[in-house]
Order: sequence, then C-alpha cells, then structure tokens
Amino acid sequence: MPSNPYAAHIEASVLTAEPVELVRALYRGALDAVSDGRACASAGDIAGRSAAVSKAVNILRELAFSLNPASEPAMARNLLELYDYMQRCLLAAHVERSEAPLAEVAGLLATLAEAWDQVDVPPAPENFLMQHAD
Repeated sequence: MPSNPYAAHIEASVLTAEPVELVRALYRGALDAVSDGRACASAGDIAGRSAAVSKAVNILRELAFSLNPASEPAMARNLLELYDYMQRCLLAAHVERSEAPLAEVAGLLATLAEAWDQVDVPPAPENFLMQHAD
C-alpha cells in the first residue's frame, strides 16, 4: 500500500470497485486528460499537451484491452475501432498542433461516458454474517 493516505484511498477504491465503475473512472480520466491537453494547447504548453495526450492515449489503450469480444463481438469490434480512431486523432492533434482533433475526441468520449453513466450497477450483495448476527 502507498504511504500517502490519498493514494492509499484511491488504490483501495480501485481494488474494490465494480467493473462498470472502473470503466466510468477511465472515461472520466480520459475526458480530464483531453481537457488538460486542450488547455495546454491554448496556452502553448507543448510539454503539458504532450503529457495530457499521452495520458489520454494510455487510457484509451486500457479501455481497448478491457474489451471482451466473446460476449458481444460486434460491439467490441466497433468500440476497438473507435478507440483506435480516437488515439490516432489525439496523436494527430499533438503532431499537427491542432485543437480540432482534441475537441472531436472530447465529444466522442463525453458521449461514451454518458452512455456508461446510464448502465445500472447491481447492488452489492449484503454480507451474510451481518444479516444473521444476533
């Protein structure tokens, strides 16, 4: 466990989170990274833009790795292609020093994040010992 209490809390939250919550967190992280990249691009902060774009690309890569093609092959393929497209847009934005691809990726991520926010997470089963304690 990390010695920083905040880092320890984040690590514990991630380790105990439902898969849907982890996906939501990845989308929020990607949106934040793209937003940071846009802000850095506007400010002329090349190093900051590079770091933000790299972070967003890494998150999209993680989302791609988390796909389960066995359960929904067509959906997994479509999401994989979309993640690949967004990664290429992010890299193009960085190389071309253009804000438009960042805005496009932000819109796509926002749409996907909104869809994931609509997914219901079943309630965690109650602890059997707590139900029957006297």
